[in-house]
Amino acid sequence: MERMTVNEYLQVLSSKSPVPGGGGTSALGGAMGMALGSMVGNLTTGKKKYAAYETDIRRLIGEAEKLQEQLVHLMNEDAAVFQPVSDAYRLPKETEEQLAYREQVLETTLKGACLVPIEVIRKSLEGLDVLEELLVKGSVLAVSDVGVGAAFLRTAINGAVLNVYINTRMMKNRELASELNRETKELQEQGIVRADRLYQQVLEKLEN
Repeated sequence: MERMTVNEYLQVLSSKSPVPGGGGTSALGGAMGMALGSMVGNLTTGKKKYAAYETDIRRLIGEAEKLQEQLVHLMNEDAAVFQPVSDAYRLPKETEEQLAYREQVLETTLKGACLVPIEVIRKSLEGLDVLEELLVKGSVLAVSDVGVGAAFLRTAINGAVLNVYINTRMMKNRELASELNRETKELQEQGIVRADRLYQQVLEKLEN
């Protein structure tokens, strides 16, 4: 999907095709947030005013680029894990044996479909680490882009959360579902607090 143009991606996203959907688009949003982080770093590096941070800025650019790549991979992975779930729903259920096998396959595939968005949340939290440091060490001329990056990561987190919940609600193993939901909620709470704080800090710098 990363080889599509923006218009091609939007066309497929708006069609009846089940992929890409909200999960992959959430990961893409996170990748865009990290691309903005890289941009802030690239606008800062080599500037005399920020010479004291040069080593840190180069490290942050590397971290942002790696996270961007990982989030793009998760965008593709989200589409890949959806297909087995879709296939599982089509399995026959005429006999008790077929029904038991169908439920077993569904449980496995639904869990797999949860793990990708949870990883999107984790990578978004790592992305906030990068942006928080860039707020302090990056060029003030690009401070707004730090805030926009935080907003994208916030969206990535919230979008990924919904994609966990839509899968856990279908799981028969309610103990596992509750465990996944609990982990997701804890990560979400951490991420939203941090993203909102970072956005507000940028807003205050721009308003003053």
